[in-house]
Amino acid sequence: MKHKVVEDADVVTYVVVCDPGDEAVSALAQFSRAERLEAAQITAIGAFERATVGWFDRAVSGYRRIPVNEQCELLSLVGDIAEGQEGPVLHVHAVLGLSDGTTRGGHLLEGWVFPTLEAVVTETSAELRRVMRPDLGIALIDLDRSES
Repeated sequence: MKHKVVEDADVVTYVVVCDPGDEAVSALAQFSRAERLEAAQITAIGAFERATVGWFDRAVSGYRRIPVNEQCELLSLVGDIAEGQEGPVLHVHAVLGLSDGTTRGGHLLEGWVFPTLEAVVTETSAELRRVMRPDLGIALIDLDRSES
């Protein structure tokens, strides 16, 4: 994985490029920790040799795993990075295009890059805090605990 700052003003914009074989979610999470990101937006395109997306099942307060065991295009990835209890937390959703033109989508749980993943990460000056909501079974951004 490589990254480069492409804008450095009140906001910093990075381009992160993952290599074939990188696992995208862990690579982007590692990048977020290395840069100590507290609030950022992320978008990306690329492709995976295989991936798993998730659908949040409120009945079990967890993600139902949807495996995609074939080469697929990352048609869209959008999400955010916010500070959690143990550092930056990546939260991204993806739409994956399959060879027959159908799609799979949801929370990106893992994606094995082939041939590339090209992400734009835009850090903001805000400090967003992600807090566990036991009533929902998921950690969400809490604006009352965030600073702008």
